[in-house]
Amino acid sequence: MRAVIQRVTEANCKVAGEVTGSINIGFLVLLGIEDADTQEDLEWLAGKIVNMRVFGDENGLMNKTLADVSGNILLISQFTLFATTKKGNRPGFTRAARPDKAIPLYESMIQQLSQQLDKEIQTGIFGADMKISLINDGPVTITIDSKNKE
Repeated sequence: MRAVIQRVTEANCKVAGEVTGSINIGFLVLLGIEDADTQEDLEWLAGKIVNMRVFGDENGLMNKTLADVSGNILLISQFTLFATTKKGNRPGFTRAARPDKAIPLYESMIQQLSQQLDKEIQTGIFGADMKISLINDGPVTITIDSKNKE
């Protein structure tokens, strides 16, 4: 499971011109799910996201978590995070999980993040053509891969 986490001052997702999710301060999380992912990967990654200390404290140091700043999460499914580009110029996506596996894990991630953060998680629509707008704060952008545990 891979996540690209962007600290934002605002972010939203639109599908066919309609807003499906919108946040102010918090994280825009782009989530890629591969065939090898398990519930264990999901729980580890959710814990990392919720407990990541990248918000400024009173000394300007990145020491605060989402909960410390009353932040929110906009979670977007993004199979292209598992693109392979070794051969040619057209990316391949064979590592990305098919919807029958990815959708239950994506929905479980929504529940896990909501439970750990104790608030509703904003989302896009799985598999839809989404338009994402954001203001990256910092900028702070962090990638995490559950298989590398980094």
